[in-house]
Amino acid sequence: MAISLDNKDNWHFCLIIFFRTGSLYSEFIILFVILYTCLPVCHVAFHLQVKSTISWRSSVLETQTAIMNNEQYPSLPLKEKQMNIISIKAIEDIGHDLQDSIVTWLMFSPPLSCQLLKSLAPEENTKCQQGLYFQDGKRRVDYVLTYHIKKTSSSRRHTSRLRDNAFTRTLRRGREPPPPAPKDDAEVGSPHHSMDHHDDDKCLRREEFESNLMEMGLELERDEETKTPGVGFVKIHAPWSILCREAEFMKLKMPTKKVYEVKHSSGVMEKINAFISKLTDPLHPNLEENRTQKVKHLSYPFSREKQHLFDLSDKDSFFDSKTRSSLVFEVLKRTKCTKAKFSMGITSLLGSGVYLAAYPLHDVSIHHYTLLYEEWASYSVFYKYQPIGLIRKYFGEKIGLYFAWLGVYTQMLIPASLVGVIVFLYGCVTVDDDIPSMEICDQRKNITMCPLCDRVCSYWNLSTACGTARASHLFDNPATVFFSIFMALWAAFFMEHWKRRQMRLNYEWDLTGFEDEEDHPRAEYEFRVMQKSLKKDHKSQKPEKEKLTCRDRFPAYMTNLIMMLLMIGVTFAIVFGVILYRISTKAALAMSSNPMTRSNVRLTVKTTAAIINLVTDLVLLIFDVYFFHICVMVVSSEVPKTDKSFEERLIFKTFILKFVNAFTPIIYIAFFRGRLGGRPGSYLYVFESYRMEECAHGGCLMELCIQLSITMLGKQLIQNNLFEIGVPKLKKLIRYIKSKRGSFQEEEYEKKLQRYETDHFLEPFAGLTPEYMEMIIQFGFVTLFVASFPLAPLFALLNNIIEIRLDAKKFVAELRRPDAARGKDIGIWYNILRGVAKVAVIVNAFVISFTSDFIPRLVYQYMYSPDGSMHSFVNHTLSYFNVSHFQNGTAPLEPFHLGFHVDICRYKDYREPPWSLTPYEISKEFWAVLAARLAFVVVFQNVVMLMSDVVDWIIPDIPKDISLQIYKEKILMMDLFMKEEQGKTRIEDTKYHPAARCNSQIPPQTESQSPPRLTSHLLMERQS
Repeated sequence: MAISLDNKDNWHFCLIIFFRTGSLYSEFIILFVILYTCLPVCHVAFHLQVKSTISWRSSVLETQTAIMNNEQYPSLPLKEKQMNIISIKAIEDIGHDLQDSIVTWLMFSPPLSCQLLKSLAPEENTKCQQGLYFQDGKRRVDYVLTYHIKKTSSSRRHTSRLRDNAFTRTLRRGREPPPPAPKDDAEVGSPHHSMDHHDDDKCLRREEFESNLMEMGLELERDEETKTPGVGFVKIHAPWSILCREAEFMKLKMPTKKVYEVKHSSGVMEKINAFISKLTDPLHPNLEENRTQKVKHLSYPFSREKQHLFDLSDKDSFFDSKTRSSLVFEVLKRTKCTKAKFSMGITSLLGSGVYLAAYPLHDVSIHHYTLLYEEWASYSVFYKYQPIGLIRKYFGEKIGLYFAWLGVYTQMLIPASLVGVIVFLYGCVTVDDDIPSMEICDQRKNITMCPLCDRVCSYWNLSTACGTARASHLFDNPATVFFSIFMALWAAFFMEHWKRRQMRLNYEWDLTGFEDEEDHPRAEYEFRVMQKSLKKDHKSQKPEKEKLTCRDRFPAYMTNLIMMLLMIGVTFAIVFGVILYRISTKAALAMSSNPMTRSNVRLTVKTTAAIINLVTDLVLLIFDVYFFHICVMVVSSEVPKTDKSFEERLIFKTFILKFVNAFTPIIYIAFFRGRLGGRPGSYLYVFESYRMEECAHGGCLMELCIQLSITMLGKQLIQNNLFEIGVPKLKKLIRYIKSKRGSFQEEEYEKKLQRYETDHFLEPFAGLTPEYMEMIIQFGFVTLFVASFPLAPLFALLNNIIEIRLDAKKFVAELRRPDAARGKDIGIWYNILRGVAKVAVIVNAFVISFTSDFIPRLVYQYMYSPDGSMHSFVNHTLSYFNVSHFQNGTAPLEPFHLGFHVDICRYKDYREPPWSLTPYEISKEFWAVLAARLAFVVVFQNVVMLMSDVVDWIIPDIPKDISLQIYKEKILMMDLFMKEEQGKTRIEDTKYHPAARCNSQIPPQTESQSPPRLTSHLLMERQS
């Protein structure tokens, strides 16, 4: 029998027969030397054969195991599946004895040792080395599942190897083989340690789930001999037929062969667009897709029956890596595991710990990944537009829409920042012309103010508040009213601009006809429905479809309401604790016997309060994490029917708590501080000991500006970005250290990790909710209190410039690749944005009316000023108090602090003087100002909202050119199918009337003749 030496299977067959017949080592060495020295023709073939024997041994073991386990791995090559394996034990002996033989021979052949050892080094396919393909180097890894295993140590592997070699020698010497020792299981900690029930159950679930995946047509390859201890990997590949089936099931739109010309604006608009495009060309990324596309492929939902419509010349690239992974993920979600608690596919298995993670791979082999890193995730390109199309191609539509929305929001912040800076500069320029500030700073007025606290505080001159009054004018001037109206209209323009941009992206990404997939009921919902049906009386003969009603959910609703109020109460308690700290510290320091301490009370309290505020922000940030988990529990108790409903409820409740955490301190300063303190002689006390806080004479607007600047600059720009940079890197380092604990001395961990192992150490993708939440809270800071802080848009712009590149770096290098998800809009976030914009109009109206002095100035100027100017406005806003009317124990200890005796002091309020018939009662001026304030709120709110609605009505949601292109696509698609139906009709006519093919006398059809009759199916399509 002739055996070819260049055939892999024949070589292994020879080696198996050779060792199974009991030949000695010397015979093998002689045969090896003869082949190496005397058969130059077989030299290369034998070199390659010896080099691949060890790796082949492992593949044969996997093949034999697959055959013995009902072909659990049908993805193995057909040639290996059909091999006649004689004895796995003999092959193991070959693997160990062959190594011993070669080492012995190399000791006596030094000149050939280096050459042979070099030939024995594995030369795997580059794609396999990167971990992007199966071991055959042809099938792409579309998805990866990881699970926990208890790896055997290197000493156990060495002991197992020695034991196998001893077994082989015993057989050769004709002795009775020793009883087989228990083998180390890959998922068992030691040879003598059996799996506990929990691990056994997980293993059974994995086996069932993976067998179900293979029944669904997926191909699997397990890898447990990795350089990541304790972690096993299951690589998944989807064949072409499975991809086509899932694409048809998901109604995935794919480009057809039909190409049509995209018409752009003509005339003047074309010249304007060309000029703008040329002007902004340096701001665009250096990508091919940024060039104006003159043609576009007609898209149609993929169908296996209509494959001829699509360009399938290169099937490997027809579905890109993002699409392949999303199709596989759909299979993973639908595949059931009956041994799990809920048969919800991979989601429930991940939740129960059967699998550690499930993720697609970062495809570093494609050019898109490099471009994303260079043109998007680099801080050196911060001034450029984002490559939105490339982001969508790599991460999917939902992530692409998020970054597109973030780019539009950041772009719209540029005009808002410019106007805000102009308003701030207007305040700086006009500060010297502000009459109320000049009156406060005029020391000749010599206005004596009442003490700011009991006993230890003394009288003070109004001129000492000059700096605060001048700084307040920078933000409290007539221009801020204009800026509030501008920002309300800006929010409306932003919403409309985003809707138009979203429709353009839907057209470019073939999402125009996309509808959200039908949400299937959640497993928890079905479980509760089943429980309800079992509790009902079975006497009823009419079968009724059960569902959960509001009555069923009412206890959960009440519990959730109490929990939400409790969490909001915790936030209020923290803010109240900070307020109480400032009050008590101020009182304690004021009672000090040290004159230096008493003189620096205000500075000390403000400094320590700022530190406390930062600590409070950190505590609230930690609370946000716990609040999110509590919200998950709260929403789960409501048992929403679908995943979409669950997500929307979770987002809304989380937003409420986040909003309360972020804005409670600001709302207190804007609307409550200084208004609950009372008046001299009748102050409001907390715990009957501490007076409530008061605002400086310039009002609380300056303190509101300081608080907003600390929040925008400190929390948004520094704290959040540091957390986003540091937390993923720290988690990645901890995960990497844990995985390599106790394995630093092993040589195999010094090798390069595969791609699927590298991605395992990356941070899991937690969804877009934190990203949207951070930006919408920032949108609240920009719009809600913009009347008091015109620089908020500028701070937000600086933050977003860093945020975009930071998020890009995080998505490309720090996070596992997310599952590509389709979506035509940003979902519930748009409704939240609209709600925040509406609330912002009301809040700004109240800030202008009640926090600033804009309305009191208008009332004084047009009702009480003798000459229509602002002269004597400060005196008009101050009331009189007789110091003899102080309550017992509240008068100042040092009444001569100013150098003279004080009989009358002033305080800011509209009250009657002590010599009137109704002393200290609210005056008529107070009611006039209050009426003007309320009237302004009503007028401002309605006028601005009306203007916003007009903007919303004037600007169309769909650009005109996009609507024309969508209509053109429908016409072209109809024509395409009409031609196809006409072709089918001709073929059927020729089939049933063969004589027509031979009759050459029939004249060709002219244009005047009627076209072929349309089928009923085509007529229905035309009507639709």
